[in-house]
Amino acid sequence: MTYMLRGVVFDMDGVIIDSHPAHRLAWKAFLQSLGNEIADEELDFILEGRKRSEILKHFLGELTPEQIAEYGNRKDEFLQRQSDAMQPVPGVVEFLSHLSEAGIAIAVATSASRRRALGTLEELGLTHCFHTIVTGDDVPAGKPDPAIYQLAAERMGESPLTLLAVEDAVSGVKSARAAGMRCLGVADARRAPLLQAAGADSVIPDFRACSFRQLQAYFR
Repeated sequence: MTYMLRGVVFDMDGVIIDSHPAHRLAWKAFLQSLGNEIADEELDFILEGRKRSEILKHFLGELTPEQIAEYGNRKDEFLQRQSDAMQPVPGVVEFLSHLSEAGIAIAVATSASRRRALGTLEELGLTHCFHTIVTGDDVPAGKPDPAIYQLAAERMGESPLTLLAVEDAVSGVKSARAAGMRCLGVADARRAPLLQAAGADSVIPDFRACSFRQLQAYFR
């Protein structure tokens, strides 16, 4: 059976916003403030689309809900200091405009907290671009669990089979594929094979060379 593309669901960090360098610096500074020296390669863990609670437990062990909330707020304070360095991924603003003009529903499915997701999109003037925003606060399990993409499809009123996810992390690709969506990866040449191995239909370096016609081709 052939399906038509009816919507695109974007991850946020690393897909809409070039935020990974800022996140690495913020997490490193936050953990150092607690006396934890983390090697740079260990920080790769934070870039895999996991919920903040999972990241905190990974580095700090079991925590109470109150500790997770407190530490999460403190980490966000460190991230806020890096906010000037965060900009949209090249070509994404124009790409979102093209999708909107074509009548395609657009959503965000991010593991970030709702407060940070809405604050970041608002700060960059992008909130109006999205019909649906699903965050890590809305689901019990983070990526690679498919719950966040399943919920995005439900809120969009569309079958996952008619939606394309856009991801930059292996766990995100696996989450989208497990939910029944096709998936476009965004990564440099070094990480592209990892996303393809996880199930991405194709991988692009950014959105400057991506057209709506290419997206439609995934559904033929």
